[in-house]
Amino acid sequence: CETCSKEEAKYRCPRCMKYSCSLLCVKKHKLALSCNGVRDKTAFVSVNEFTDLNLLSDYRFLEDVGRTADAAARHCIVHSPATKRLLYCLRNKARGCNIELKTLPVGFTKRRENSTTFNSVENKFYWHLKLIFPHCHAEYTLKGVPDDKTLADILKPYIDPVESDPVVCQRLKIYTASPQSDVRILMKIENRNRNSVRYNELDASRSLLDNLKGKVIIEYPTLFVVLKTLKNDMVVLGQDGSEPAENSDSESSSLSSVEEGEIRDSS
Repeated sequence: CETCSKEEAKYRCPRCMKYSCSLLCVKKHKLALSCNGVRDKTAFVSVNEFTDLNLLSDYRFLEDVGRTADAAARHCIVHSPATKRLLYCLRNKARGCNIELKTLPVGFTKRRENSTTFNSVENKFYWHLKLIFPHCHAEYTLKGVPDDKTLADILKPYIDPVESDPVVCQRLKIYTASPQSDVRILMKIENRNRNSVRYNELDASRSLLDNLKGKVIIEYPTLFVVLKTLKNDMVVLGQDGSEPAENSDSESSSLSSVEEGEIRDSS
């Protein structure tokens, strides 16, 4: 037993492969290692160690995924008139604002977490918004952001040296310590190949609605807050949609792991 080192082991944890002798030792090892005891079905297995059992496990995992997706597609909420009416209203109102809003099928993470609403009385969107600060590997989710609020006001609680929350300010210290003129707000251009990721730069002095006009949005806007003084490879298109010149690499910025995670999540 790898927990008490006294008794002969009888059990092996499917998650971390630790040997245990009793239920008490099993519980102790889960608590000490923060182990849930559930086998990781997506863990990497090298070709040399791949067996028929691994193949069978992968096959059953794909079956479970297909079964879950089918169950989600059959869920009553998907086909309820109220849900369809709400999504149609959101897309229609966005189209009236020159915004192409696309929604994902139920079961997708972005579809589940999206809380965007439209207030017919105020004739205003209240957006679900995600802010990503790649230089600090931080992201924040905002709910109910009015579309007439400027991007500068939206970012104040995060990167303003005076008005930002002390805890957030400490985490985003590289942003608060930099001049506000170095802060750039980017939004990924949708419907492009994965090997051709491009971004639009947004105007912090203008409202969220003005910045979203003429753009394609999948579920809700995701804004990347970057510093132009740091070297990155995020390619920003010009105002006319043209590719930047090769000698303007210093004016480009980039994202790697954070953006890749976002792509996998939205897929």
